[in-house]
Amino acid sequence: MRYLIAGGAGFIGSNLCASLLAAGHDVLCLDNLATGRKKNLEHLLTNGRFKFLNQDLLTPLPDLGSVDRVMHLASPASPPGYERLALETMRVNSEGTLSLLRLAQKSEAAFLYASTSEAYGDPLEHPQVESYRGNVSSTGPRSMYDESKRYGEALCALFTREGIDVRIVRIFNTYGPNSDPEDGRLIPNLVTQALLGRPLTIYGDGRQTRSLCYVADLVEGLIAAANCTDLRGEVVNLGNPEEHTILEFAEMIKDLTGSSSDFVWTPAVVGDDPQRRRPDIGKARRLLDWEPKVSLRQGLRMTIDYFERELAIRAWAAP
Repeated sequence: MRYLIAGGAGFIGSNLCASLLAAGHDVLCLDNLATGRKKNLEHLLTNGRFKFLNQDLLTPLPDLGSVDRVMHLASPASPPGYERLALETMRVNSEGTLSLLRLAQKSEAAFLYASTSEAYGDPLEHPQVESYRGNVSSTGPRSMYDESKRYGEALCALFTREGIDVRIVRIFNTYGPNSDPEDGRLIPNLVTQALLGRPLTIYGDGRQTRSLCYVADLVEGLIAAANCTDLRGEVVNLGNPEEHTILEFAEMIKDLTGSSSDFVWTPAVVGDDPQRRRPDIGKARRLLDWEPKVSLRQGLRMTIDYFERELAIRAWAAP
């Protein structure tokens, strides 16, 4: 099949492109490199079944030919990214989503929208199940991301009612290779600090929880969701239900890196930072026969290995 991956130079998107190519598919990758990194794709550029197009979804799309699957991951996803590109984030999840939905409609392709666990906001229900409508602020400091993703979901629902084969995937916290050391999220921050011998930053009391899914597991779930006919018109959570506190993650990373870094305690993040985050993945198990396989310690080891190589390259390249 021919897949169009929007946001394919990003952390998750580049892993998705690689996995699809390894399975023998053709991949057309669109990315404007606002937060994606072309270096994530360097090993794919010589593959004859892969094509990269530096394309902003907020400009008219050229003739891309027919595609079988459209997978929309094109949005800044880390707080530093969507705070820096606030308006662009809102537009790519609204105007960009509409453009790709129309392309899928024209090609009669199945469409997957990569939404987010942030659609649940700071949840009042735990764990979060797809039917939960969320606790989200439309004017808070994360609203450019949270609410634009919710608007993108509403667009998808509209096109579903018009007969287009659409599914919405709410992605929970994901980690692994190809993430940017300066991404600003939990695992890149802690691993980079540990490897560089810097204090590990703990916001608030460290009792906030997250549930982390290794990227290879998530990619398997995304591909299954894109191809599952039973998921037409549905919303499904993808993530790992194993829940830990921020402090537990920090202690595990310190142990796995052999770091002597101390913890440094800073004020809690102000404004809509979720205090608890854990997906209910019963629907994914039932409809996709999917659940994460990579253990947390195994995934962290592979992620640490990646960041060691990444930081070594940066140190070598520094003037």
